[in-house]
Amino acid sequence: MRVLSFTLLAATGASQAAPAVPHEQPALHRLAGAPSEAELRATITRLVGFGTRHTMSDTRSDTRGIGAARRWVKSRFEAISKDCGGCLEVVTPSQVFSGERLDRPTEVMDVVAIKRGKGDPGRVIVMSGHLDSRVSDVMNSHSDAPGANDDASGVAALIEAARLLSKQDNDATLVFAALSGEEQGLYGGKVLADYAVARGWQVEADLNNDIIGNSRGQNGVLDSTTVRVFSEGTKSNETPTQAAYRRYHGGEVDSPSRNLARYMATLADAYLPDLRVRMIYRTDRFGRGGDQVEFLKAGFPAVRVTEAHEDYTHQHQDLRTEHGVRYGDTIAGIDFRYLARVTALNTITMAALSRAPAAPTGVTVEGAVATDTTLHWNKQPAAAGYRVHWRDTTAPRWQYRRAVGDVDHAVLHDVVIDDWFFGVSAVSTDGYESPVAFPGFAGSFERSPAAAAASR
Repeated sequence: MRVLSFTLLAATGASQAAPAVPHEQPALHRLAGAPSEAELRATITRLVGFGTRHTMSDTRSDTRGIGAARRWVKSRFEAISKDCGGCLEVVTPSQVFSGERLDRPTEVMDVVAIKRGKGDPGRVIVMSGHLDSRVSDVMNSHSDAPGANDDASGVAALIEAARLLSKQDNDATLVFAALSGEEQGLYGGKVLADYAVARGWQVEADLNNDIIGNSRGQNGVLDSTTVRVFSEGTKSNETPTQAAYRRYHGGEVDSPSRNLARYMATLADAYLPDLRVRMIYRTDRFGRGGDQVEFLKAGFPAVRVTEAHEDYTHQHQDLRTEHGVRYGDTIAGIDFRYLARVTALNTITMAALSRAPAAPTGVTVEGAVATDTTLHWNKQPAAAGYRVHWRDTTAPRWQYRRAVGDVDHAVLHDVVIDDWFFGVSAVSTDGYESPVAFPGFAGSFERSPAAAAASR
């Protein structure tokens, strides 16, 4: 067992700011420019053409309603799979729910394409969006509800990502999930989270894309170069004991979901010069929610991806014109170039995560009453080396990092533990890097025993 030690003074000149990518990947540059506006438009046009996709709408018609939409998405995944020699397994997990927004027992079915990983298939990267739509009255399952942006845009993005990644190599398993029941109570997210738990998936990330195709806000602001990524600061399933430790030692802004958001921002800096990730330190928009919440409840890291400026006249509205304002979520509100860039962000994130080793586990940090800081971690089978990261306690992103080789601990001489936050990432032989894992339960990408027990 080797240990790498270095002093801050000796390392300062060679330390890199976190937004820099340690080893740029030509494959990610190619993927960044690959999403097709034409493919995205064709998908949204078809989904809007089903009239309504309300969760309680018709399931038997071949031309209208949620049932027809689900079958069409399934056929698209099957066509993509055929084109890649059967690389996708298409499943339709479902559960029956009733509730405040489901006034009768209703089957909520997701349409999911799974591309198994070659080396680490138990580790899973999910991209999700919701298929269902609604109008002003959430119980109205009959009126036209085009749902072009909310959320045919997310479904179009994940289908396009599946098409692009279907012929790419992936070490971890990739999952592309068109969910139902979001507008009625996040039911589709629960169906998929339960499915993941039942099959023992170690979900490293859920990228939930909801409302990602519009670049003009209701206030008239035009912004086609920013996308928001929402992430929880502390794990929603931590125990009182874990919360007490976190409050004293730190970790309020270092959940795996938050470090996943930082990971996406770093990738955008390197591969998408025309798109900036604006990290939002909140699980979702104020007083609102999305399917990523069900993944968080199950103990899995998850973020919500959403356009920078929303137009609320196009969300949850009956189709109408009042005082010169056109209400309703139609395809006219989609900026397809912007949607293609957000799709690219998801695609390169999935590719990078699936080719990198898993984030280190068992990360600990020590150095109380000392001038040095020591980090320990469990080595990952696919990792060729590791990097330690640190930042000011008030800095939003990792500021410095140092490659430490194929070791399981490192000593930072003259780096006082009191003044910094620390983390560790794993790196593959070809330079793909995992997200940073913050020490302890607060930052662990592993699903906790408590979460596993609660889901049984």
